[in-house]
Amino acid sequence: MAGFNALAEQVRDPGRDPSQRRQALRKCLERFAPYGHRATWHHLCARAGISPDDRSPDPERLVAALEELEEAREVWLAYERDFARRRREQKHVGVRQPPGDAWHRRCWGGRGLLPVEDPGAAPPAPLAEVLRRLVREAEAREARRAAQAMHSAEQAPRARRPGTVAHGNGAGRVAVGG
Repeated sequence: MAGFNALAEQVRDPGRDPSQRRQALRKCLERFAPYGHRATWHHLCARAGISPDDRSPDPERLVAALEELEEAREVWLAYERDFARRRREQKHVGVRQPPGDAWHRRCWGGRGLLPVEDPGAAPPAPLAEVLRRLVREAEAREARRAAQAMHSAEQAPRARRPGTVAHGNGAGRVAVGG
């Protein structure tokens, strides 16, 4: 099964028939479709000036649609990298459960980030712009929850037996009997 980048190469390949290039773009949506497959397809077609039912669209318009999708995907991948970095930091201070809401778990991988049931109801703005706003909102929610969780982890009482001394750097306390 080809990945997003391999499929994007197929969309750009001038040696391929326009219908094959269209199909490769549709398959890209199996890897990344912020509004859901159908709504994202309709959004890209509207923005690139392609009829969603056109089986042999203008290749330049297909590439324009692909470029919008790729830009939005880069926004999402940057968010995912940042999320992973923040989770490592949280785990380092003892926060084992992600403080974020269920939204991030539901949309892992970039599918259904902002589900749109009616394809005509997708926001008219470029995908990347919509995702930047969505990511800012998610990061603000996450930052509030993470600060609360980290504060709770730092304030949690360290259980010690009477007469023991704690050794270590605080990350993995070891109680040694005294």
